[in-house]
Amino acid sequence: MLKSFLLLSAAILVALTPTHALAGGSQDAAAAPQVAQNATNPVKPTAESQAKAKSIYQIDCAMCHGDNGDGKTDMAKSMGVVIPDFTDPKVLSGVPDGDLFNIIRNGKGEKMPPEASGRAGDTVVWNLIIYLRGMSKH
Repeated sequence: MLKSFLLLSAAILVALTPTHALAGGSQDAAAAPQVAQNATNPVKPTAESQAKAKSIYQIDCAMCHGDNGDGKTDMAKSMGVVIPDFTDPKVLSGVPDGDLFNIIRNGKGEKMPPEASGRAGDTVVWNLIIYLRGMSKH
């Protein structure tokens, strides 16, 4: 019952989201500058910043990427996408922080919406990247 409710809720959310936002063309995403691919993460994590990153992840990312980051979710299956397993150390090892920042900030394709700068400032996104990289260490 809960699984059906979550899938229905997610489907409604996707249906009500303007298509230009899903394609990464929202005003926030368009206004968000791209950081250099080779940009390094400028923040130093704290317990508080990682708690905030975990909270953002649980609210905005876990639905598709999974609570532990393995990408094996009903949402991913229903959308017909294969999501990378962040618990595998090899998955993010070759991906620069700048690329991750751009994907999170601007979205990816039509299926991953952007993380709007109004909800998560750049520092939060950089902390989210640290949180994601930490998933393969547990």
